[in-house]
Amino acid sequence: MKNKLIFIFLDGVGLGKNVESNPFTRALMPTMFNLVGEALTNTTNVVKQNFLVKGIDACLGVEGVPQSATGQSSLFTGYNAQAFLGHHLMAYPNDQLISLINKRSIFKYANENYIKSIFANSYTDGFFKSFNTNSPNYSVTTRCVLAAKNSFNTMNDLIEGRAVHWDITNLTLQDVSNNKIPLITPFIAGENLKNLTKDHDLILYECFLPDLIGHRKDMNKSIMFLEMFDEFLNGVIHDKPENIHVLITSDHGNIEDLSFGGHSKNEVPFIFIGKEAHHFLKVRAIDEIFNAIFSKLFNTASITKLEKI
Repeated sequence: MKNKLIFIFLDGVGLGKNVESNPFTRALMPTMFNLVGEALTNTTNVVKQNFLVKGIDACLGVEGVPQSATGQSSLFTGYNAQAFLGHHLMAYPNDQLISLINKRSIFKYANENYIKSIFANSYTDGFFKSFNTNSPNYSVTTRCVLAAKNSFNTMNDLIEGRAVHWDITNLTLQDVSNNKIPLITPFIAGENLKNLTKDHDLILYECFLPDLIGHRKDMNKSIMFLEMFDEFLNGVIHDKPENIHVLITSDHGNIEDLSFGGHSKNEVPFIFIGKEAHHFLKVRAIDEIFNAIFSKLFNTASITKLEKI
C-alpha cells in the first residue's frame, strides 16, 4: 500500500521547560504519554520503531521571535521564508510571501506530483459570502489552497464528516444563528480526520487554538486544550493502518510558557508516528519538513534548500 500522511499543524506550540508555567507538565495526556513515555518538554527526544519526537528550530537563522506568517510559509513551501524577508512576519502573509506560496505551496506541489491532497479544515458560510482573493486577511493555509486551485470544505462537508473544524469539536459554531452543526467529541473528530485518507494521500489540518489560548495566559484552558487534543490524537491513530503516517508540528512556541503570553524562541515539537519515522531523523528545522515529506514519503525528487527563490 502506498504511503499516506495526516499532517496536523498546531499553531503556537513549543517545547518548554519542566516548570509550573508549562501546561504540558500538568495536563493528563494518556495517548501522548503512551507514545513518548513522558511529558513533552525541551529535553524530550525519543527515537524508536515507528515513532519519533524531538525539538526542531523555528527561528531559521533570523534574529527576533518567530511569527505565524513566516513560520507557516516555511512549513508549507519548504522555503526559508524568514530569511527571504529578512525578518519574522506575524499574522497573514504579505505580497512577498504570497509569491512564495504561489510558486510552491504544499497542495500545489502535491498536485504537480499526482499526490491527492486536501486541506481538512471547514470554512463557514461567511467566508464564501465575503470571498475575495485579494483580501489581505487570509492565512497561509488558505493561500496554499488558493495557489493549488483546490476547493474549500463547507459546513455541509463538516456535517457529513468530510472535514474538521479548526476548534476540533465545533464548539465555536454552537452560538451561530440557525446553527446546524453538531457538537462532537474530540475522538470522533480525530476519526473523521483519519477517514479522509480513504480518498486522499496528503491531509493537512490546522488548529490555532493553542496560540489563542497561549496569548491569554490561561492555564485552565491550556490544560483543557491539551487534554482535548490528546483525545483527538487517539481518534486519529486508533486502528490506524500502517501505511497512514501522522506528523505533528508547529510554527513557533507560545502555549508551553504561560509566564508572559507571547511567542517564544523555543524549539517546536516534531512528532512523527508511522513506519517511515526513520526517514525524518535528520529534520532539524521547520523549513526542512516539506522536502522530507515529499522526497521520503512520496518519493518525489529531492528539493534542495539552495534552490533559487
